[in-house]
Amino acid sequence: MNSIAIIGCGLIGTKRAQAAGDCLIRLCCDTVRARADQLAARFPGAESTADWRAAATHPEVDIVIVATTHDQLAPIAEAAAAAGKHVLIEKPGGRRAAELDPVLREARRGGVKVRVGFNHRYHRAMQKAHQILLAGELGDLMFIRGRYGHGGRPGYEKEWRADPELSGGGELLDQGIHLIDLSRWFLGEFQQASGLIATYFWDMPVEDNAFLTLMTARGQTAFLHASWTEWKNLFSLEIYGRHGKLEISGLGGSYGVERLAHYKMSPDMGPPATDIWEFPMADNSWQVEFAEFLEDIRLGRDPVPGIGDAQAALRVIERIYSEPR
Repeated sequence: MNSIAIIGCGLIGTKRAQAAGDCLIRLCCDTVRARADQLAARFPGAESTADWRAAATHPEVDIVIVATTHDQLAPIAEAAAAAGKHVLIEKPGGRRAAELDPVLREARRGGVKVRVGFNHRYHRAMQKAHQILLAGELGDLMFIRGRYGHGGRPGYEKEWRADPELSGGGELLDQGIHLIDLSRWFLGEFQQASGLIATYFWDMPVEDNAFLTLMTARGQTAFLHASWTEWKNLFSLEIYGRHGKLEISGLGGSYGVERLAHYKMSPDMGPPATDIWEFPMADNSWQVEFAEFLEDIRLGRDPVPGIGDAQAALRVIERIYSEPR
């Protein structure tokens, strides 16, 4: 049985612990010791600490899950990999792509596996959509249109995500990176990237909206908008092929019921035949993703999405951040 250390015991760290299946939660770590204590109390035999180095290198730990502020993701992952631990890093993996270079170096040196937590790939609707794509039912893909956002909460401008030293950026790095990763998963690598970031509402030094146009070498385009001023939580990803369209909406909870529609182009170009799947059950993407990571470890295969996927998405973001505002 694999033994796990959770470093970062907030909302996401808690979700990661709950998704660990039959693995043993051995250690819970947070700079706010009370949070570590609370999470450890939910798992018999688990201990708590505020010392992340002790957690990342603990001799009885096999897997380290890092779910901290963005500035600490890569340094902790590097230390864990150097200590011979397999690592799951919460997205975005780091504030910039270069921060993950030492993690990759230590993973290769120690022969350990490192996965980056892009759990949106594992939503039921997304998995079904990707299966339809691989079956060739859409034909050649043309473009993607994606929107993702929420409206924040009172005091959002005072949270760590609004501090660029801790977060590395705003909404583009937060939810926008999911849209970029999903678009890469369907379309492939982007050769061109342009966009606009803006701070329209929140009094903060990072952006609350990001608008992107990304293009592959074949001219396939992703039009993406990530927003912290989406007053009704929204997720929408539309994938357009020469033979049809996929539309994924909702993520469960406040984002609405997860749903996939497949619109099949008819020969006479009339109204399309339509298949619709709805997934009103609880989101299991965290569990499915972690089960895949355990298979990565068991089979000795490179995790996908891994460090390279995170760095590719981060390089897109860096291009947008480098443009004048």
